[in-house]
Amino acid sequence: METAFDVAGLIGYRYRADDYYEVGREKIREYARAVRAYHPAHWTESAAGEFGYTGLVAPTTFTSIVAMRTNRVLFEDVMTGYDTFLHTDQVFEFHQPVVAGDRLTVDVELSSVRRVAGRDLLTVTNTFTDRSGQIVQIMHTTLVGITSDDVDADISDAIEGVVMSGVDVAPLSPYAGPETTDQPAPRSSHISRTRLPHTAIRFEDIAVGDELPARTVRLTRGDLVNYAGVAGDANPIHWNEEVAALAGLPDVIAHGMLTMGLGAGFVTDWLGDPGAIIRYTARLSNYTVVEAVSAGDVEFSGRIKSVDPETRSATVVLLAKSAGRKIFGLATTDIRLQ
Repeated sequence: METAFDVAGLIGYRYRADDYYEVGREKIREYARAVRAYHPAHWTESAAGEFGYTGLVAPTTFTSIVAMRTNRVLFEDVMTGYDTFLHTDQVFEFHQPVVAGDRLTVDVELSSVRRVAGRDLLTVTNTFTDRSGQIVQIMHTTLVGITSDDVDADISDAIEGVVMSGVDVAPLSPYAGPETTDQPAPRSSHISRTRLPHTAIRFEDIAVGDELPARTVRLTRGDLVNYAGVAGDANPIHWNEEVAALAGLPDVIAHGMLTMGLGAGFVTDWLGDPGAIIRYTARLSNYTVVEAVSAGDVEFSGRIKSVDPETRSATVVLLAKSAGRKIFGLATTDIRLQ
């Protein structure tokens, strides 16, 4: 089926959030709990100060909750030819750590559209800048646009009956329009690539092929409901069996960003410094099923793929499995070490 509108003609469509997002101390703790990020720099100022941070440092994937709010304008008011979206790929580029008290301005752009196997793959780029106009993070989110031909005809009514209320109250970015494209271009920041990392692992202690200690995380329906509330993800496939079934899923599934957040914590706990990741990318190839009466397990493992002595950095290949299924088709993290 052809898309009901020329989505390719929207490539380059962009707007800037009309208000900043202030990173809160307690929001960092809420999110850290939701993604099991227990590094002390997420929880106490004294620990964060020991690592050189001016406040609690946000977990690796924290900005995804900001993007969830700012991108709704694009998904709901601009790209109106789809009934829902399926998350497939995610890339985080880290220019400087996010800490409590930061005020983030967000630019949203539909940066790419590809037609694959009869479906549209849409990439949305979020650029987060601080109050001085320097780039903090860049995030690329790729989704498949799903039309009514792809899902059960009753799904819209089912969603309407169970979806979270109040999502539209005080949105961060009411439509700001294409005229905002004349805003000053963000300036590059190199803090994440120049700050001294305080990692528990030294560069001299690793080699290509080394494996990270494996970890298994258990997820219950309560964990999914908690993450949905903390992140503002209103999609009921993550907590309602009826909607999940109408969407063609075997049962309720864990959020892709929750799985990525857990994976990031797995790496940073091993590293010992949550600000030592400079890039994190994952292809979401499968899902974790979480039944009503039993938990779903996600098994994380990783190995060193390559090292760079000049920059004292390395690339880690990250694996995640659930019930024998690979959750990540391909996931890597680029890290710096002391």
